[in-house]
Amino acid sequence: MNNRVAVVVGNPKPRSRTYESALILADRLGGADLVVDLADHASELFDWAAPRVTELVEEVASSLVVVVASPTYKATYTGLLKAFLDRFPHQGLGGVTAIPLMLGASPVHSLATEHGLRPLLVELGASVPTRGLYVLDSEHDRPETYDAWFATAQQLLPTLPAPAPSLEVSSA
Repeated sequence: MNNRVAVVVGNPKPRSRTYESALILADRLGGADLVVDLADHASELFDWAAPRVTELVEEVASSLVVVVASPTYKATYTGLLKAFLDRFPHQGLGGVTAIPLMLGASPVHSLATEHGLRPLLVELGASVPTRGLYVLDSEHDRPETYDAWFATAQQLLPTLPAPAPSLEVSSA
């Protein structure tokens, strides 16, 4: 495993609330070793020969834990995130523990994490031992938003080795 914790953010807006929320969650896990803000790679996602996207797929697949985050679009995850996840081969996330995270404006879509994103991650071979986390946009920066989820999820997540000394943030 190259990365303890990777974060993949599928919001088309760079450095979005989804991005911030994913980093807050990763910090609860000891910090992210790799952050992939897909907004930085949108122009490359449909170029199957794009070397940087191929590298990012390999880096995410070699992580112990990956936080996969998306805003809620039409009651599901974004096409940007789907385009990235389509790059993984069958069972391409085998051996990886995934945490689905979605943000939305209303609790009406709170099951989108469980009914949309979680099955996709399982299909790719990831272990998803916890319920996904749905965060209201208006509460994304409040620590208590993550407290109850983390209190129950922590015992189901793998024990992570000590954090790496530096953070790599993917850029275009």
